[in-house]
Amino acid sequence: MSPGLAHLRFPVSQARGRRYPEALHPYRKEFQRDRDRIVHSRAFRRLEDKTQVFTDPLSDHFRNRLTHTMEVAQIARTAAAALQLDEDLTEALALAHDLGHPPFGHAGEEELNRQMARWNDAFDHNLHTLRVVDLLEQRYARFPGLNLTFEVREGIAKHSRDFAAGEIPGLDEYLPGLRPPLEAQLIDLADEIAYNTADLDDAYAAGMFALEDAAAHVPRYGELLESVATQFPGAPERIRFNEVLRLLIDWLVSGLVEGTWRAATAAGAADVEDVRRHPRRLACLVPEAGATNAALKTFLRERVYSHQDLAAERKRSARMVAELFEWYMQDPLRVPAAFREPLPPAPPHRLVCDYIAGMTDGFFRRTYRNMAGRRNQSAGCSL
Repeated sequence: MSPGLAHLRFPVSQARGRRYPEALHPYRKEFQRDRDRIVHSRAFRRLEDKTQVFTDPLSDHFRNRLTHTMEVAQIARTAAAALQLDEDLTEALALAHDLGHPPFGHAGEEELNRQMARWNDAFDHNLHTLRVVDLLEQRYARFPGLNLTFEVREGIAKHSRDFAAGEIPGLDEYLPGLRPPLEAQLIDLADEIAYNTADLDDAYAAGMFALEDAAAHVPRYGELLESVATQFPGAPERIRFNEVLRLLIDWLVSGLVEGTWRAATAAGAADVEDVRRHPRRLACLVPEAGATNAALKTFLRERVYSHQDLAAERKRSARMVAELFEWYMQDPLRVPAAFREPLPPAPPHRLVCDYIAGMTDGFFRRTYRNMAGRRNQSAGCSL
């Protein structure tokens, strides 16, 4: 195991605080409080019924957005601990990273973005996460949102991208032009490791490929499969698959820890400010793990994400999102008053987008059926 990076751990003494000042808690650290506010939010609970990749008709054992989030948090916190970084900041960011995801996964996100483009606006689940934690969660008497620390909000804004001043409207307060601390840099790679390996697991359970298919396209997978077959020659295929998956996750996470340590050491980063001002991110996988991660992405894109069953489901989901969006735009007062009234004034398309983005898959389907029933009644009355 490589030495840690304790000297690059985000120093709590340099934290910029909260938008609305609050007294310190007598025994909980500020990032622990952020983590707890995220876990207790409605947006976090709703992740339980939001699609990751596979929907209910195929199986009830597949990941949803909540179980995926928990896997990302586990991987990110493990890496942070191994590198001696701030585990609480890392965990809070991992738990928050998908709070802004709409129903039906990326199909829902892409359709909401298409609808918003009609008003020269956009929808991005990462940016929407900030809107959730800063405004849409209404739980406290003294402030809107969750009033998270600056560092968690900055990490939400930057965990998967860097940006220059003026590049993304509304984000200039989050130190544009600078990299986020290492704790935030870990999140995107932990996310990739989590969803690549989880989607491989779920796709295998769905019968979308055989072990030999993965071995042929992902070299490290083939090496691990051969090793497991030698160790456990009589094990059932599913058990051999699980053994390989376990070893693959461990190898990728170890590659993240080692790669980040190597990059930070080679850069000569002495403190967090050096991390921020470095021309590129320092969190990375070692080359071998990076190549395997890329091969996994390609294999999943070609053999899983493009599968006709998933493609048909994505198309159907997008059509329903478009129809429901149009239904609310015809009369924005159809958005329930309990959602509308606590929020500051916003254009109708933003209100509708916020409301639909917050729906679970199940609530969306119920709302869609209700809309369809009301449209049918109206059509009947007009005859």
